Amino acid sequence: MGAEYYSAAVQGPYESFGLGPYTLDSGDTLPDARLAYRTLGRLNAAKDNAVLVPHMYSGTSASMQMLIGEGRPLDPSRYFLILPDQFGSGLSSSPSNTPAPFDRGRFPAVTIADDVRAQHRLVTEQFGIEALHTVLGWSMGGQQTYEWAVRHPEMVRRAAVFAANARTPVQNRLQLDAQCELLRSDPAFADGFYTDSDDVHLGLNRHAMAWAAASTGYRFFRDEVWRRLGFAAAEEFTQGFMRGHFQPMDPNNLLCQAAKWRAADVSLCTGGDLEAALGRITAEFFVFAFGDDLLFPPEDHERDAAMIDSARFRVIDGPLGHFTMFGLLPEDAAAVDEALAEVLKS
Repeated sequence: MGAEYYSAAVQGPYESFGLGPYTLDSGDTLPDARLAYRTLGRLNAAKDNAVLVPHMYSGTSASMQMLIGEGRPLDPSRYFLILPDQFGSGLSSSPSNTPAPFDRGRFPAVTIADDVRAQHRLVTEQFGIEALHTVLGWSMGGQQTYEWAVRHPEMVRRAAVFAANARTPVQNRLQLDAQCELLRSDPAFADGFYTDSDDVHLGLNRHAMAWAAASTGYRFFRDEVWRRLGFAAAEEFTQGFMRGHFQPMDPNNLLCQAAKWRAADVSLCTGGDLEAALGRITAEFFVFAFGDDLLFPPEDHERDAAMIDSARFRVIDGPLGHFTMFGLLPEDAAAVDEALAEVLKS
């Protein structure tokens, strides 16, 4: 089930928006930066039905189509859905597709703010949109949503984050550090200058195993919830689902994304004052945490929400923890759709 889902999620056509020479927060300039994206639906004459849906770690713009469909809250017959690819996705400018001198292990550090500045240009220059109906995202998509709401409060009317924080907590950073070290532990990684990502299969497998433990909840394994997904054993889930997801990926791209996630902090634009940064938000704001999420516990979400004027906070319970957003269980899919409907109708 999992491997087939992921295989389908990364396929299909996409478009590319040229950013030209693009100066990053690091001070480096990518000579010919590109922002990949997909759109579904039509932008109406008033240009007030645009919904921006950035994606999560290790996904692409196509991954977010799991939330979209006729008759569902994110209905392309009603909304113009813009699905951007973050830097490091393998479609936008990334270590795997950028020529020298920024190829492979030489690709410069990028930030969530770098992504959002590029997306802002896409939205305003390509589509002439002055305000977004909604910005919403899960995990790293949620980090980008926070950045949008803080940096461009005049443009974001509604916003929703699922399983994400405004500033990456220390415990979360430690988890990322361990997972990234597992990628680098493969001798074939060669400090990021491998010839073929398939050669780094050992590191990718180790990374996948760590993700299987961190991204699900305790109940998922204790209560053998994996059986409901069609797996005969827990090991079949970790190998079929998780390894099936990560094995085709480029390790440098994953490390690029993980570094952005680790450094995510919306208070960088307010001198480190998180309360001041979140106080800039004027959107109708929703914060959804997932029960059993070992990466982004509900308590951390509640603290963020308390600093946002009139933010609405809710926990969506489920045994899949961080993976609740995938909707692999019918009740998870229904709960996420219910949350999206609440946001869009606010």
